[in-house]
Amino acid sequence: MRKGFNFYRSYYDVFKELPKKDKLDFIEALLDRQFTGIEPSLTGIANFAYLSQKHSIDSQIKGFEDKTGVKLTPCQGGSKEGYKDPSQQEKVKEKEKVQDVNTRKARFYESLTEYIGQYKKETLRDFFEYWSEHGKNDKKMRFEKEKSFSISRRLKRWTKNDFNKTENSEEEKGKGLGGFSMMEMYENGNN
Repeated sequence: MRKGFNFYRSYYDVFKELPKKDKLDFIEALLDRQFTGIEPSLTGIANFAYLSQKHSIDSQIKGFEDKTGVKLTPCQGGSKEGYKDPSQQEKVKEKEKVQDVNTRKARFYESLTEYIGQYKKETLRDFFEYWSEHGKNDKKMRFEKEKSFSISRRLKRWTKNDFNKTENSEEEKGKGLGGFSMMEMYENGNN
């Protein structure tokens, strides 16, 4: 749906020259064409005024359609849903954004299925949960924020670094740099 257009000075100049009874018809025709694509069926002076601006109006519409890929299809009576106040429109946009993230997340999940034979399911699940992370208001998941992201290369690095470690063994707990415990480092330093 189109949200705005340039209101040229020439539209205003023509509007100012029209008799009062034709001003509303001209403006309605201009707005209907710009927002809904409806070709006006005007008569008299209002039609003459509209035709004088038709080229710039049609150029704007063509530019919008080419840029967005959305075709303004003429329809009588406005949108199918009727009028929505701005707060409702924002809620719909927010829902679409969440749905869009969830759709991309599902596609990312599906792209990992080809690696099921190569890696453990647990590894793939942890990898997916890490890289598909996003905040409530984020538009992108973690992997989408990366400058470059190759699933196969990231999975190799993931397994090489063993990011799936659940817990260190009892003897590794308490060990610091180089695998020595703090006590061993202290004892070795005093010898």
